[in-house]
Amino acid sequence: MDHHYDPQQTNDYMQPEEDWDRDLLLDPAWEKQQRKTFTAWCNSHLRKAGTQIENIEEDFRDGLKLMLLLEVISGERLAKPERGKMRVHKISNVNKALDFIASKGVKLVSIGAEEIVDGNVKMTLGMIWTIILRFAIQDISVEETSAKEGLLLWCQRKTAPYKNVNIQNFHISWKDGLGFCALIHRHRPELIDYGKLRKDDPLTNLNTAFDVAEKYLDIPKMLDAEDIVGTARPDEKAIMTYVSSFYHAFSGAQKAETAANRICKVLAVNQENEQLMEDYEKLASDLLEWIRRTIPWLENRAPENTMQAMQQKLEDFRDYRRLHKPPKVQEKCQLEINFNTLQTKLRLSNRPAFMPSEGKMVSDINNAWGGLEQAEKGYEEWLLNEIRRLERLDHLAEKFRQKASIHESWTDGKEAMLQQKDYETATLSEIKALLKKHEAFESDLAAHQDRVEQIAAIAQELNELDYYDSPSVNARCQKICDQWDNLGALTQKRREALERTEKLLETIDQLYLEYAKRAAPFNNWMEGAMEDLQDTFIVHTIEEIQGLTTAHEQFKATLPDADKERQAILGIHNEVSKIVQTYHVNMAGTNPYTTITPQEINGKWEHVRQLVPRRDQALMEEHARQQQNERLRKQFGAQANVIGPWIQTKMEEIGRISIEMHGTLEDQLNHLRQYEKSIVNYKPKIDQLEGDHQQIQEALIFDNKHTNYTMEHIRVGWEQLLTTIARTINEVENQILTRDAKGISQEQMNEFRASFNHFDRDHSGTLGPEEFKACLISLGYDIGNDAQKKTGMMDCEDFRACLISMGYNMGEAEFARIMSIVDPNRMGVVTFQAFIDFMSRETADTDTADQVMASFKILAGDKNYITVDELRRELPPDQAEYCIARMAPYNGRDAVPGALDYMSFSTALYGESDL
Repeated sequence: MDHHYDPQQTNDYMQPEEDWDRDLLLDPAWEKQQRKTFTAWCNSHLRKAGTQIENIEEDFRDGLKLMLLLEVISGERLAKPERGKMRVHKISNVNKALDFIASKGVKLVSIGAEEIVDGNVKMTLGMIWTIILRFAIQDISVEETSAKEGLLLWCQRKTAPYKNVNIQNFHISWKDGLGFCALIHRHRPELIDYGKLRKDDPLTNLNTAFDVAEKYLDIPKMLDAEDIVGTARPDEKAIMTYVSSFYHAFSGAQKAETAANRICKVLAVNQENEQLMEDYEKLASDLLEWIRRTIPWLENRAPENTMQAMQQKLEDFRDYRRLHKPPKVQEKCQLEINFNTLQTKLRLSNRPAFMPSEGKMVSDINNAWGGLEQAEKGYEEWLLNEIRRLERLDHLAEKFRQKASIHESWTDGKEAMLQQKDYETATLSEIKALLKKHEAFESDLAAHQDRVEQIAAIAQELNELDYYDSPSVNARCQKICDQWDNLGALTQKRREALERTEKLLETIDQLYLEYAKRAAPFNNWMEGAMEDLQDTFIVHTIEEIQGLTTAHEQFKATLPDADKERQAILGIHNEVSKIVQTYHVNMAGTNPYTTITPQEINGKWEHVRQLVPRRDQALMEEHARQQQNERLRKQFGAQANVIGPWIQTKMEEIGRISIEMHGTLEDQLNHLRQYEKSIVNYKPKIDQLEGDHQQIQEALIFDNKHTNYTMEHIRVGWEQLLTTIARTINEVENQILTRDAKGISQEQMNEFRASFNHFDRDHSGTLGPEEFKACLISLGYDIGNDAQKKTGMMDCEDFRACLISMGYNMGEAEFARIMSIVDPNRMGVVTFQAFIDFMSRETADTDTADQVMASFKILAGDKNYITVDELRRELPPDQAEYCIARMAPYNGRDAVPGALDYMSFSTALYGESDL
């Protein structure tokens, strides 16, 4: 039986059939995609019946699995299939399946049972596609569109939020795989991390979507990613079949979600109603419990004894009306509202009406509330009446307490004060002050008599009014009265004790005054005596120690009279002690007129007696020490009187030797060295004198009338002597060095010395300015002043005059140049050594900077510079390195690398430039 397609068919899902043959012939790859997709789609339904197909054109040939597929997807029973193996049986089964498809409004075109039985792939795929269109796609409806357009619109709506997905068809729009992933992520975002997907990786995207769909959505894998990516235009039917599976998977989930929402909504209403019932029960129970607890409190009319307690009751009632009851009124109102609301909701949701527990009906609560308000009536009025009654009693009781407190505060410490025995240790002036203070207290005590009487009267009135705390009031009143009587007795007793003590202290005061008048001067005498006896005397002569001994003997003669005065002073003190013991006076204080005690007087007297023999011994020891010091003075004076003049004599002899010109300079040098040796040999006598001086210092001897020489004078003279002989020897050695270095003859040196000595009239070894002026005058120059100076040096004018006298003729500039040589420190004077150096320079043949430069020029081969190699070749190593380290680089036009400037180095050697 053949089935033919009606050309007038207008169903959209059948329109692609007219291109069926051409599509398969144009792209064989589509056949592969359809075979795989349709097989997977069929198996997704057949597995529900516990079977599946392996080869789509073979497994449907007998019609059995085809009929089973239609039963599964339609949910209907088909005619009973033929079980035979013959071709006729198979054709019969296939026709039954095709008839069922046609019964669903699908008109097949050119698809016959024979082609299916014969395994025609094209016809088989066309039949399956027709089934898919009818049962998987035709029923899709989205916004008045159905089938293919409805499915496409559904895909577009679901993927619209994904900007990198643009679904326009069922072929190339799905090649990158993002469309499949977007559908999954839109409905199940937890299954795919869409943010990590890339449009340029379609294989990963497709595999991800297919794997997730198969694992979590129960959509079998109908295509391979490679088939889609490797095809320029994927098969539209395969893609539609695959996508329809996603639609049905998610639409099924949506139906389940809708069903679950409906159940949740019903349960939520029921739970809300149950919660309202529970809230009503709890609120009713709490409110009834509060009413049950509150009514007994409001019905209690037991009066309180104190105003404070009643006021607290009133305050509690006001708190009840202001704070506690209003919330309960609100709760009662809310309870009624909740009850009515609950009943309405139950009626609207077809539920039975709510019946509260026994005793918790709204009427029960209203009855309990009425009982509460009945108990409130009259409670506040009763409270106010009780407060007014207690106010009168409390006022009277408060008056009693105030007066009693004032009285008790005043009497606090008064008994202890009256019982004090402070007068036993007080002085006379303090006793008189205590009497005045006691008289003032007696006046104050009399003034408080009225208050005590008032307190007793108030207590009596409270007793008559039957005050609740009368026992404590009576006890307090009795205590006050007893204390008042005791204060009166103690006051009289204290007055008698104060007056008796005043008389005794007046007698003692007279004795204290007498004691003080005599003890003070005697104490001063003893302190002066102790000071004198302990005074550390410093004496330097025997006469002084003898004077101290005489004065000490005179002091010892006064001791017997002093001891008599001491006995008289102690007798006065003993009389005071007798009075104290007889009348039991507690003398805590001391004599107000003096701080001197008998113990101090006896102690100091005993100390004086002990110091007298110590003073005797000290004076004897000092007398012996002064005798020893006198011996040391004489011993030192005898030696110093010999050494001092000897040093002075040697100083004068050395001065003469340096001035006189006996023999050659070598003879003078030998003579001076022998003289130096004799001086050094005198050193033991100086050391001996130092030893004597050390003994004098250790004995603390500061003056010596036996000599005018001190050790310091001797030391200075000795040091000057050694320095002078050493300096004189050095000057002669320098003269010899100058003579030999400059080529000066002995006659020239003697001439210089004679000229200098001639004007050295004070024989000091130097020429003073005045002495030099006299020299110029003798040469015919008019200086204008013949006064002489004796400084041992020439100033600039003296030196200039001396040069002129020796034949030099010069102007100011030339003289300034010479002065810069002989006085480089600008001291304004000229020493003999400077004079000799200058004269030797003027008369001797000396090297100059020009001569040194000429010598370097010879070594340099007549060049203006010299090299390092030339210096090391011509000069000794140490001198060559000296020049290399100090010569500046030569910067002339003819300079070569490493050239050194020997010209600036030569001028620097003679101070004409910086080295």
